[in-house]
Amino acid sequence: MHPIEVGYYDFQRIYLWLQYSDKLPLFTEIVIEVFYPNDMQAKGLVMFDHGFMIGPNLLFYPELVYSKITNKETPLFQVNPSRYYNYTKAAVDNKWAMAFVTTCHQQVEGMPWTDFGGSPRVGQSAYAAACYLIRYGATHKYDDTKAVNKARFLSSMGKSTNGNCMGNNVIFAGHSVGGAHAQAAACGFEALQEIGAQSLKFYDPIFYNGEVCPKHTPPLSKWDASQMATAAGLLQLSPVDGANGTLIPILAPGMKPYREYLSRVPMPNLMVTGSSDSACLDPNKSNPPAWIDVNDKKSSQYAQMAYTCKDSWAATCMVENGSHCSYLSEENGICSAAENNPTYRAGGAEYTFTNELFDQYIQLVSAAGPAGCSLTDWKAGSLMQWLNKEKPGTSGITLTKFPDGYVHFPG
Repeated sequence: MHPIEVGYYDFQRIYLWLQYSDKLPLFTEIVIEVFYPNDMQAKGLVMFDHGFMIGPNLLFYPELVYSKITNKETPLFQVNPSRYYNYTKAAVDNKWAMAFVTTCHQQVEGMPWTDFGGSPRVGQSAYAAACYLIRYGATHKYDDTKAVNKARFLSSMGKSTNGNCMGNNVIFAGHSVGGAHAQAAACGFEALQEIGAQSLKFYDPIFYNGEVCPKHTPPLSKWDASQMATAAGLLQLSPVDGANGTLIPILAPGMKPYREYLSRVPMPNLMVTGSSDSACLDPNKSNPPAWIDVNDKKSSQYAQMAYTCKDSWAATCMVENGSHCSYLSEENGICSAAENNPTYRAGGAEYTFTNELFDQYIQLVSAAGPAGCSLTDWKAGSLMQWLNKEKPGTSGITLTKFPDGYVHFPG
C-alpha cells in the first residue's frame, strides 16, 4: 500500500495469468494488490475495482514482451491502484483485508489499454481474484501447500456454520468504470456463469502462475463452497458504464443483465454519486448513466438494479457538488480528465467521507455475520443511521435531500 498506514498490516502484490474459461483460448494478465493483518486473522475482504487508470498506453504489448525477455516487472505493475484508493484506515479499524485487481484487457481484447466499462470481464476477474485470496492467500505459489498455509490471512477460511462460510464475506466495491465492474463481481459465481454464457462471456476461471510450463489451479466450478467468495455487499462510487459499449455489442454486450440480476439479490447495495459528476450522470459519457432522478424506472444503472424486481435492496445517495475523482487519496491525471473544475479535490473532504463510509459499511456486514442482514436491517440499520442525514460523519460534505430522505430506496 502506498503508504502503509500501520505497522501490523502487510502488503503483497501477486502476479498471475487468468483463463476465463477452458472453452476459450482467452487469457489475461492479472495483478492483485492485497493489504491484510500480519497475524493472518482478517475478518473479511473488500475487493476493489479501480477506475480508468491503465491509460492509453500504445506501447503496452511491446513493453509486455520486453518485460518477459528481460525478466523485468510487467507494465501492469505500474498501475498501483492502492496508491489512489487508500482506504486502509477503514480496513484497519475493523481488521478487514482490502485488495485491488488489475487486468490488462477490459473492453476489447485487442486494445488492453482501453477501459470504458460496458464489459463484465473485469468484474469476472475481481470475483475470481477474491476466491483466489480466500483459498490460497497472499501468494502466487498456489501449488505449494506450505506457502499457502502461511499465506492465508482470513481468520475462518474453510470453517462453516450452517453451510455459510465464515471469513469468506466479501464487499465488492469500485469507482468509475470499476463501479460498474463491481456490479458484475457482486453477482457471484453461479450468476456470472449463467449470464456470461448467455452473452458469450463464458466463465469458469483457471489461474496460471507462469508463461513457460505453467501450473494451474482447478477451474472454479471444481472448488468447494468453503473456498469461494460470498458477496456480502456492493458499494459503487460514481459508476460509469460503457459509453461505446453499445457500438460493438458482440464484444461488449453490456452490464444490464447483471444489474437486473442484482435487483433480485438480498444484499446491501449502495450507489454514491455526486451532483456535479457528469462522468457518471451524463448519458453521453456513461451509457446508461448511473442515476437520473427518483422518478426514473428504467433509464439508469440504478433503475435497472432497483425496479426490475420487487423489494430490491438498491439504495443511492448523492453528494452535493460531488466530483468524479475526489474519492481518490491523491490526484490522478487520467481520472482528472473526466471532469472540469471539480468542487472537491482528491485527498479532501469527499475522500474522508469515503473512508468513513467504508468503515460504516464494514461494520454493518461484520455485525450481520455470515448469514447476512435482513432488508429491515439494511434500511434501518447502523449504516443508514449514520448515512441518512444532511452531513454524515466528520468530513463536512452535504448530501442531497430526496423526497424519502438523504438516501433513496426504490418505492
